[in-house]
Amino acid sequence: MIEKKYRDIITWLRKDGRMRLTKIARKTGIPVSTIFSRVKGGTLGIARFTALLDFESIGYTARATILFKAENRDKLRKFLLSSPEVNSLTRVNNGYDFMADCVFRDMRELELFVDALERAHGVKRKEVHYVIEELKREAFLAEPERASARAGQPAKSALPERKEDKK
Repeated sequence: MIEKKYRDIITWLRKDGRMRLTKIARKTGIPVSTIFSRVKGGTLGIARFTALLDFESIGYTARATILFKAENRDKLRKFLLSSPEVNSLTRVNNGYDFMADCVFRDMRELELFVDALERAHGVKRKEVHYVIEELKREAFLAEPERASARAGQPAKSALPERKEDKK
């Protein structure tokens, strides 16, 4: 489990990835040198800093999460990895091979993409889930106020308490 002080650093960076390390140091009470070495050394688990887009505001009004079962998994994987419409791609189980979060200008583009996949890339089965409204996004460890208010206690969860959490 991650130590509280490192969780605090991650939480502030998740809230604002451009926040100055000196400001994070003031808010957490952790020395700037410690924060700097953890961020630059890669020991906080940060894969990369990036921007979250509001797709609709830049003209991409159709979004779907699509589950795929492939005849040729490698061929479909290569195609999905190279497709600019695919925002995120993961391997999954329970009867499917991949789950793709896809973004399109409109529903017509989305349908053309799915049809092309079925014809040209050996999709045996698919399940398309249209995103109607995004309710929560990239929120894990992204609320410093809640993290620091609990004074090092794990956030209240719907999950049952584990034995190691009781120690």
